[in-house]
Amino acid sequence: MGVFSKPAIEQLPLIRNCMPFSGIPLIDLSQPDSKALLIEACQEFGFFKVINHGVPMDLISKLEAEAINFFSLPLSEKEKAGPPNPSGYGNKRIGSSGDIGRVEYLLLNPQSFPSVFGQNPDMFRSAVSDYLSAVRKMACEILELLADGLMIQPRNVFSKLLMDEQSDSVFRLNHYPPYPERQALSGKCMIGFGEHTDPQIISVLRSNNTSGLQISLRNGNWISVPPDENSFFINVGDSLQVMTNGRFQSVKHRVLTNSCKSRVSMIYFGGPPLSEKIAPLPSLMEGEESHYKEFTWFEYKRSAYNTRLADNRLVFFQKVAAT
Repeated sequence: MGVFSKPAIEQLPLIRNCMPFSGIPLIDLSQPDSKALLIEACQEFGFFKVINHGVPMDLISKLEAEAINFFSLPLSEKEKAGPPNPSGYGNKRIGSSGDIGRVEYLLLNPQSFPSVFGQNPDMFRSAVSDYLSAVRKMACEILELLADGLMIQPRNVFSKLLMDEQSDSVFRLNHYPPYPERQALSGKCMIGFGEHTDPQIISVLRSNNTSGLQISLRNGNWISVPPDENSFFINVGDSLQVMTNGRFQSVKHRVLTNSCKSRVSMIYFGGPPLSEKIAPLPSLMEGEESHYKEFTWFEYKRSAYNTRLADNRLVFFQKVAAT
């Protein structure tokens, strides 16, 4: 494990931490009841944890080690990976709308990796490629189980968008340094990554055994997600919310920095092709009105990335009921 240096104190928001929540849905993908449990979790939380996911632990460990080695490099070396536009290294600034956090990251498009990956670029690329192949397969399995549970045909109606050669999926490696001791004494935590929903179809997250992730329940209360380095956490994205006409709802989440440990997370954002039209599926619309206007993924992505993290991005694409 690499040793991370402590950056200077930033003027970032502080919030009081929450108690860990034990009610997060846990779904064993090898069990016959997983389909029904997935549907329930997407409807009630938009978030769940999966075990027996089929992703080999050696792929996870290999990529995590490469990520730690990269983030341990001097800043001048990391910056050679280029700004995250669209792929590359970023530090503190999140997006182009003024959001900042106590985080540094690598943003990667599987089709266009940056030319520099630290000291062992070929090894890094290989670790990313192997990991993404396994995680995408698992994400597609989950999406097909969800289609089965909703009785949608064909069952690959969601997963085919991730498997498409033009899929606009993104992979992100985040490193959250520990926050300074004088902030720890206050009993409050510093924002690593501000509250937001993910605009894509589905997000697949794992982290090292370090706390920090929080999700917002439907009643608006924030809960801390206990870390689990052997499982994956799944987020419903905005696009899946639209395609199910609101049956599933994207989950608002954020990350707080840990008091004494660095947190490294790896997130696969499964997205459709840029030209794909996003709208509620006709097979789910019998007797219902659509809650959303039809839009392409390119249109929604452009709109989402021009807003602040905490904004309700879907509000611009919702249909307004007649009064």
